[in-house]
Amino acid sequence: VLSHNLCTVLNVPHDPVALEEHFRDDDEGPVSNQGYMPYLNKFILEKVQGNFDKVEFNRMCWTLCAKKNLSKSPLLISDEDAFKVWVIFNFLSEDKYPLIIVPEEIEYLLKKLTEAMGAGWQQEQFDHYKIALNTSREGLSVWELIDLIGSGQFSKGMDRQTVSMAINEVFNELILDVLKQGYMLKKGHKRKNWTERWFVLKPNIISYYVSEDLKDKKGDIILDGNCCVEALPDKDGKKCLFLIKCLDKSFEISASDKKKKQEWIQAIQTTVNLLRAGSPPPHKEARQKRKELRQKLLAEQEELERQMKELQTANENKQKELETVRKQLEAAAARAAEEEKKRLQTQVELQDRFSLELEREKMVRQKMEEQVAQKSSELEQYLQRVRELEEMYKQLQEALEDEKQARQDEETVRKLQARLLEEESAKRAELEKWHLQQQQTIQMTEAEKQELENQRMIKERALQVAMQQLEQLELERKEALEQYEEVKKKLETAANNTKSWKDKVAHHEGLIRLIEPGSKNPHLITNWGPAAFTEAELEQRQKSWKGKKATSE
Repeated sequence: VLSHNLCTVLNVPHDPVALEEHFRDDDEGPVSNQGYMPYLNKFILEKVQGNFDKVEFNRMCWTLCAKKNLSKSPLLISDEDAFKVWVIFNFLSEDKYPLIIVPEEIEYLLKKLTEAMGAGWQQEQFDHYKIALNTSREGLSVWELIDLIGSGQFSKGMDRQTVSMAINEVFNELILDVLKQGYMLKKGHKRKNWTERWFVLKPNIISYYVSEDLKDKKGDIILDGNCCVEALPDKDGKKCLFLIKCLDKSFEISASDKKKKQEWIQAIQTTVNLLRAGSPPPHKEARQKRKELRQKLLAEQEELERQMKELQTANENKQKELETVRKQLEAAAARAAEEEKKRLQTQVELQDRFSLELEREKMVRQKMEEQVAQKSSELEQYLQRVRELEEMYKQLQEALEDEKQARQDEETVRKLQARLLEEESAKRAELEKWHLQQQQTIQMTEAEKQELENQRMIKERALQVAMQQLEQLELERKEALEQYEEVKKKLETAANNTKSWKDKVAHHEGLIRLIEPGSKNPHLITNWGPAAFTEAELEQRQKSWKGKKATSE
């Protein structure tokens, strides 16, 4: 029954003869795992072409394993939601048996569900959960993942319907390759009327249905690299229009608002760009990149572990070498200790033998020292006599040298006395000559001194006379200044009187002009103003001064 159902779901022809031939009775039983797996691979899986409904295939596999493994405790999700989580697990799990989902993929799935529920992602809560998970194992099995999502640990505050809708949205995106879906208005090709349809965008096709239950399909828009999408202006009372151009047809569609219109245009354009580049859907490409990154990290970790093992092996080898060297050193130390013991024993024997020889040598040395001391005493007496004789010889030589030096000094002193006597007589004659010259010079100096004294007395008398004349002139000058002040006052008084008289005359007569007398003699001007005497008087005074000066000289 299992084989027939598998063939039906996978669109593979069933061969009962091959089944009966493969499962003949053997020692392990006709339906053992060891016997069925080769049959499954050879007669069923190798014939699969890929043109089967993957959802139905997953549902059959779910029917086989869910009843036995699904938790009996109540969950916040339904069996249908648990089936979708099971299918998502198969998509995100690692490619090795037993299947597990690693923490990175768990985080990716929970973020998707949280985003679909419209809630905020709790990174700190997941980090604590990830730390607790990494300490025990590498990842979760599918049943543990269903329990995690069904327990509501990461969907607190959300009701069952919201969680179910989030699971369904993630299932449509990851498993059914639904990139976008929603209600829009479509313009008919024949009747040109606008009808509301439920559109579903997949990597290479846009399908539209009567409603979102997907039961009544109305048509498809096949997408390829030649398709394009562009916005249209509002017309015929319809807004938020855009056009999908294909090779054979074009489709006019109206979104509910501008935001939906822009989202649909961007999603369709992204799908067309992926078809042109030959790239897989975004979620599959992202999964492949995450898988490659994990493989790269795993390879780096394995390489690091390999290097650590090599280092550990090298360390162990070094430890073994060090242990061998330590043992060799211990053996060498034991040999060295034995040799040291023998050496010490030999040294003790040699010391005893050397002690006896040393005693004998000491006695011989003592006798030789006594003989040497005696000889040394005799030698010392002989040397003392020699030193006394040498000392006497040196004293005699010094006495002779002193006598010779005394004679030379006496001769030198006698010559020096004779030379000094000659110099003294010459200097005495010269001094007598200088004495005579000095006496003559003194006599001449006395006469000159007397003459200079006379001249000085004459000059002092002349200076006294000049001082008296200067004092006389100063008195005369003061008197002249007093006379000048009196005359000046008189002139000012006269000028004032004349001015007042002239003003009066001019006031009364107007035409009378006064004639003022001029100066008869020119006045002399000194540093203190007009002089008090005339030029003739000044000449007479100069002659008088010259006569007094000649008389004094």
